Amino acid sequence: MTRVWEWNRPVTVREVLEDLQKERSIAYTTVMTVLDNLHQKGWVRREAEGRAYRYEAVSTRAAYSAALMNEAWSASDNPAAALVAFFDMMSPEQRHALRDAVRMVQIDDPESTDPESREETEEAEETTPERAEERATGEGDEPGAGAGGTGR
Repeated sequence: MTRVWEWNRPVTVREVLEDLQKERSIAYTTVMTVLDNLHQKGWVRREAEGRAYRYEAVSTRAAYSAALMNEAWSASDNPAAALVAFFDMMSPEQRHALRDAVRMVQIDDPESTDPESREETEEAEETTPERAEERATGEGDEPGAGAGGTGR
């Protein structure tokens, strides 16, 4: 999939093969089998071109990554704690990108014009990973600061 995403256009088995062969020896049939498997799983679509196919990604790499994160998060028995642990693993640059992404979603969200929603978001942006974990687990020194309270 990485090679198909990198090309960012429909590609043939031959093109992927030649690209991969710059790094290692690999057989044409191996690349063909992998692309066929990706097609069978619905990750790529293909269109006949002469005796060959051109393969194109069904979704972007970003959408695939988001789906993986959502799947992992949904499988957690404590989603808030899982998010806190994930945020704690992030670099400062990644946290900045997260803040930008939240702002972008709010721009598209009609409810983001609600002053209370903006206030909650601003509080969340100022929250440290430790404080977020306290809120997610119901610990902390503020009455009602836990998962069930509002902290107000």
